[in-house]
Amino acid sequence: MAEPPLPDFSQSVKLKYVKLGYQYLVNNFLIFLLLPIMAALSIEILRCSPQDLINLFNSMQFTSIHIICSFFLIIYTLTFFLMSRPRPVYLVDYALFKPPRSFRVSFGGFMEHARIVLATEPKSVHFQMKILERSGLGQETCVPPAMHYLPPRPNMQLAREEAELVIFSAMDSLFLKTGLKPKDVDILVLNCSLFSPTPSLTAMVINKYKMRSNIKSFNLSGMGCSAGLISVDLAKDLLQRYPNSNAVVISTEILTPNSYLGKERAMLLPNCLFRMGGAAVLLSNRRADRRRAKYRLAHVVRTHKGADDRAYGCVSQEEDPEGHIGIKLNIDLMTIAGEALKSNITTIGPLVLPASEQILFALSLIGRKFFNSKSKPYIPDFKQAFEHFCIHAGGRAVIDELQKSLRLSNEHVEASRMTLHRFGNTSSSSLWYELSYIESKGRMKKGDRVWQIGFGSGFKCNSAVWKCNRTIKTPVDGPWADCIHNYPVYIPEVVKLQ
Repeated sequence: MAEPPLPDFSQSVKLKYVKLGYQYLVNNFLIFLLLPIMAALSIEILRCSPQDLINLFNSMQFTSIHIICSFFLIIYTLTFFLMSRPRPVYLVDYALFKPPRSFRVSFGGFMEHARIVLATEPKSVHFQMKILERSGLGQETCVPPAMHYLPPRPNMQLAREEAELVIFSAMDSLFLKTGLKPKDVDILVLNCSLFSPTPSLTAMVINKYKMRSNIKSFNLSGMGCSAGLISVDLAKDLLQRYPNSNAVVISTEILTPNSYLGKERAMLLPNCLFRMGGAAVLLSNRRADRRRAKYRLAHVVRTHKGADDRAYGCVSQEEDPEGHIGIKLNIDLMTIAGEALKSNITTIGPLVLPASEQILFALSLIGRKFFNSKSKPYIPDFKQAFEHFCIHAGGRAVIDELQKSLRLSNEHVEASRMTLHRFGNTSSSSLWYELSYIESKGRMKKGDRVWQIGFGSGFKCNSAVWKCNRTIKTPVDGPWADCIHNYPVYIPEVVKLQ
């Protein structure tokens, strides 16, 4: 007679409550330890008469010199502690570029252009159609005017016009939302990976808004889709150096000069995924901005795998045999991204995870090292550390892989999937469109923690952790204002194109 199968203990309700009890006990261990000590001391003090307390004080034989020295020691210690603490960095507000509807590129329009531009390469056209069908993009994504021409016109003049449209639109909106005047900007950081003209894009912004001559400006290029968080990290370090200052961070990618016109499959992929976008973010270390700021920056963790040749070359700008320049994505990109993520979460885990998860992770690490190296490593439950996740909307495969690796629910990756659907891969600015989606849904509450994760060429994985400073009201403007009621939408695995 066959034995009855054992119940699935991993799904047991009782086991769930055991785990919750374990988390509560470990995460509040110090409180549980201090409570009986404080209770015992309180009982002893209550049992003593006032005269007993006076006698105890006199028995210590404190002189006026002892009291004065102790007082100055306390003052010195408190002053040193306050002066050595890093200055808090606040995210006051941010603004996003919303492309006009005339820039919209539907699936049908995209494929029509592909068939005309690559009329003699039906296999390349078919490849792009297969990518687009599985991309997770919607019908409302936008490309710049230069890419609507037949053939596309990737020239310098149109590239500058795109840069001016995207960057100035975001900056105008930021100045309007925050009340900041251009001459009050202390630090300006701009990242754009593939378009780096002379004069620089930061010089273009300074010239447009007639900013101060002593502004500290930085123009970052070649750093890929994770450059937005690198810019935030740079601004954070500068704000530690300069008190009572603010910093404007601009993140964008200019597509006009980077439209690939060849037939190499590995270089056609970016054409299918990348779309227009840009963000302008105001950071500050001023106490006066604390109340009105939306978020406080808690951590920035950067991981660079460039020492590994495979990681270094998995995303690169190259020239194909026919002389066409484009971005080449290697087939092992997702494997390398997974390794970079693993290194990044190993660093950020101890900073954000509760004690209960850190203990389980440490026990798993010890067990694999000394007992069974083939056992599966314990994946920490990052849902214990964050309420919201902003995963770089680089493509459906990126979001799927991170959802699986971090064991996230569909709701946790909803902002990333819907941003990819509505705006496409907007490179370094995609994380801000995702944050705006969460706010537009009315989900951001005071005290909530947000984890932004970006990937970029080199190969890099960067993380930023923000803590919500106040409950965010549902915005009445912004890129999601006219369509948020339609989301979330169902995104099929394959959208069949003719």
